[in-house]
Amino acid sequence: MNELYDVIIIGAGPAGLTAAIYASRANLKTLVFEAEVNGGKLSKTHMVENYPGIASISGLELAMQLSEHGQKFGATLMSGTVEKVLEDGDHKTVLLTNGQEYHTKTVVVATGTKERILDVPHAKEFTGRGVSYCAVCDGFFYRNKKVVVIGGGNSALEEALYLASLASEVTIIIRRDVFRAEASVVDKVRSNEKIRIITRHVPEQLVIEEDRIKGLMIRNVDNNEMQLIACNGIFPYIGADPCTSFLDPSILDPNGYMIVNPDMSTSIAGIYGAGDCVVKDLRQIVTACNDGAIAASSITKYLKK
Repeated sequence: MNELYDVIIIGAGPAGLTAAIYASRANLKTLVFEAEVNGGKLSKTHMVENYPGIASISGLELAMQLSEHGQKFGATLMSGTVEKVLEDGDHKTVLLTNGQEYHTKTVVVATGTKERILDVPHAKEFTGRGVSYCAVCDGFFYRNKKVVVIGGGNSALEEALYLASLASEVTIIIRRDVFRAEASVVDKVRSNEKIRIITRHVPEQLVIEEDRIKGLMIRNVDNNEMQLIACNGIFPYIGADPCTSFLDPSILDPNGYMIVNPDMSTSIAGIYGAGDCVVKDLRQIVTACNDGAIAASSITKYLKK
């Protein structure tokens, strides 16, 4: 803890691990903190089919490969949750929630985003026993059962396709009448006989019997009519928020995303952002890796100065 690192990377998803590869290859003393699982959301993704050069790979396998690659050139990966990043002259102090402090010349924040919680009564109470935010983690428990997926983006549709391989029926609920997902993913969903789609509806209430979820009441956004969908499990994919609450608000936009320059630097010298937690138009694995590579390259130049 008394060592001085060239760079501390917060988050071991694609952005953070790519930054670790580039930084350690540049002989920078590199430390990576991850609060949950190495690989970030990749470890919860069923299949990845849009990563250049790899036609198809499971998210968990790609996460493992990135994690191994991230350590290959000497970067150190540690488990830990960051509470605050403090200015300490030309250096930074990274304070963990367990009270430990680590010192560094620069910081890359690659903490990604966290899924939004379903906002209906009892949703938190039934998380892990009927409401799940990870189809890969919990899909097995709904083999041959009916499930509902809420959301119209890539994550929702990709997880619906995965659940269709296990469940007897998958119902997708979206607020609008068009999907936000890629056309190829939408085509797969529409052609899957086990998936049905209900548009222009939003979730209103869990249907609970004998302390178990038996269905979901949904509301038509046009006429407010209610409809009951029988199901045993509910998988919400209704957006996400950046994990940046530990940062100085001056480098965040009103939604909490990091404001970065083209070289991934922020207005605070020595602090860089990368991946899903920064302001950007496209949040994908490939763009996260791009950010991580740029951040590490920029830090190498910054330290030489």
